[in-house]
Amino acid sequence: MNGLEKLYAKMVFRLNTQKRMATARKLASLLRNDFTLMDALGRLEMIESNNGKKPNEPFAIVMREWQKNLERGMSFSDATRGWVPMDETLLVTSGNLSNLVVALENVGRVVEGTQRIKRAMRSAIAYPLFLLALTFGIIIMVGVYLVPPLASVAGDDVVWRGVARGLIWMSDFAINYWFAIVIGFLLAVLVVWMSLANWSGWLRSKFDEIPPWSIYKIQVSVTWLMSLAAMVSAGVTIPAAMRMLADNANRYLRAILERTLGFIANGDNLGMALSHADRDFPSREIIGDLTIYADMNGFDENLSAVANDYLDESIRKMESISSTMNSLGILLVSAIIAWVVLGTFQMQDQITAALS
Repeated sequence: MNGLEKLYAKMVFRLNTQKRMATARKLASLLRNDFTLMDALGRLEMIESNNGKKPNEPFAIVMREWQKNLERGMSFSDATRGWVPMDETLLVTSGNLSNLVVALENVGRVVEGTQRIKRAMRSAIAYPLFLLALTFGIIIMVGVYLVPPLASVAGDDVVWRGVARGLIWMSDFAINYWFAIVIGFLLAVLVVWMSLANWSGWLRSKFDEIPPWSIYKIQVSVTWLMSLAAMVSAGVTIPAAMRMLADNANRYLRAILERTLGFIANGDNLGMALSHADRDFPSREIIGDLTIYADMNGFDENLSAVANDYLDESIRKMESISSTMNSLGILLVSAIIAWVVLGTFQMQDQITAALS
């Protein structure tokens, strides 16, 4: 097996999320039935390679590589590092086999929840962004192709009035600056997109109240809370789980978790630390729940319940935001079209009056 085959196997394994989750469930089931980790991986390798007849199948290669890494003395999380997304590697960071079983079972739940919230996020952003682009497109097309022929018929003697005057101004602007409009729009989208994962601090927390930053905050906070719940249920302590999540987070999330960790180090429980961090992350209601549950027995179970409820609530909230933004986008496009139609009629009337 050469490096190219390993690279291809790694790519297929990372991209095929559904089968990867099925593999995690099978591995957890084998471990629960008293298979050793090496034996369980060997059994899965035999299944994927069709009893050795197809040894170069991507999933069979992955199982063999994990076995080799374990034979070198690596932990399971280190053995799988690079073969799976980093967030899944963190979820299986466990110190013993029983916790690893729980962690593997949690992987599927967390990944499914993450995919649900990401689909909701894409739905909430994609269509409004399309409508905004359509609005700019209509303005440019009307200004470049519709208005100039009408204006040329009228000549230079017509004094435009009302909406027609605005349409003429828009046409001149679109003809002279359409390229700047397109570049400006694309740059604005790029800046906003880059700011989602990289902008942090007090001012960012204010922008987290409005789309698209509010949508991104919901997506990130749901993923974080579900990952934290899965790690805690697998035996990882709150500070250790928070540290691992912070070390592997983007700049936005890392800034929030680092600030929260500072308060945890001073003796605050998770809810109090999030409250003192003053970022309303994930939300004031969740912070209140965590503050109450943090000092109660069975915190890991309560944390999982809070995470699951927050996922469902966030998806409903995203759908509501998406519906509102879609309605506003449709109203904007409709208003632009109505303005163009009215302006065109006024231009025709004023041209007729000037020529009569």
